[in-house]
Amino acid sequence: MSKKNTQSRLVFSTDGGRLCLQCQRKLPNCVCGKAAPQHEGDGIARIRRETKGRGGKAVTVIEGLPVSPDVLKDIAKRLKQRCGVGGAVKDGNIEIQGDQRPTCKEALEQLGHTVKLSGG
Repeated sequence: MSKKNTQSRLVFSTDGGRLCLQCQRKLPNCVCGKAAPQHEGDGIARIRRETKGRGGKAVTVIEGLPVSPDVLKDIAKRLKQRCGVGGAVKDGNIEIQGDQRPTCKEALEQLGHTVKLSGG
């Protein structure tokens, strides 16, 4: 008999679809609920500057933080206070008004996150 690889984990099942990464149950039956991260990614937060669709105004977008939505809101609040500007959490990303990339990078590194500046 062959040994089963205990290091691998099931991600998709044909009888139920996608499985939760934390509790390994089918997504409709997941017990993690809102405490689960929206996406796992590679664990590196990426910070970029965007102006598209905002009338030329710059916005700092932070994506890829592997934390729950409640923690994400708390981090956004801290960043807004640190930069002295407004912002929001949209679709699992933090948006901070203005070009605040260096300040956000420093603050996130102090919180223990791995951060990269992306874009030009």
